Amino acid sequence: MAGLTPSQTVGPWFAYGLVPNKEYDWSDLATGNLITPDVDGERIRIVGRVVDGDGKPMPDAMIEIWQADSQGRYAHPRDSRARTNSSFKGFGRVGTNADGDYRFDTIKPGAVPGPNGAQQAPHILVAFYSRGLLTHMYTRIYFEGEKANDSDAILALVPADRRSTLIAKRDGSASEPVYRFDIRIQGGDETVFFEV
Repeated sequence: MAGLTPSQTVGPWFAYGLVPNKEYDWSDLATGNLITPDVDGERIRIVGRVVDGDGKPMPDAMIEIWQADSQGRYAHPRDSRARTNSSFKGFGRVGTNADGDYRFDTIKPGAVPGPNGAQQAPHILVAFYSRGLLTHMYTRIYFEGEKANDSDAILALVPADRRSTLIAKRDGSASEPVYRFDIRIQGGDETVFFEV
């Protein structure tokens, strides 16, 4: 009798072809620079480090982001509102470097419609892939100082003492807007991940 194929983790080589590291010209698919010529809105950089349960950097993780434009509109057929940022796709993908670091250059998203018609605070959706995972995990990046964070229905689902793991902190020393969002896979300050 044939059985089920056993589950396997994504393994240490899953990134091959997904983050080609300049071996192939797939910049339209795998890039950390989401800025397009017609984009408007506040240009920001998101930087961070991915660490494992022991606090050690993860040099072989992959992070995907998807976000609305500065007007809160997605590049998706279900969002039929007119977009002035017609070439802005709001999608990026990067792998971590040897120190577990990653970076995205993008724009700060606008508020988007949420449950029951209420607006959600500006945020970026994150899919996280790494060795040891049977499937990828989802989280969100919210922004420090956003008044709308206080009324965001999704953020309110997270216990108050854990919400800080979803808030990107603004680096006040940088000349351009830089937000830091570290991802911790396990441990006392583990990033909140959502069941989707």
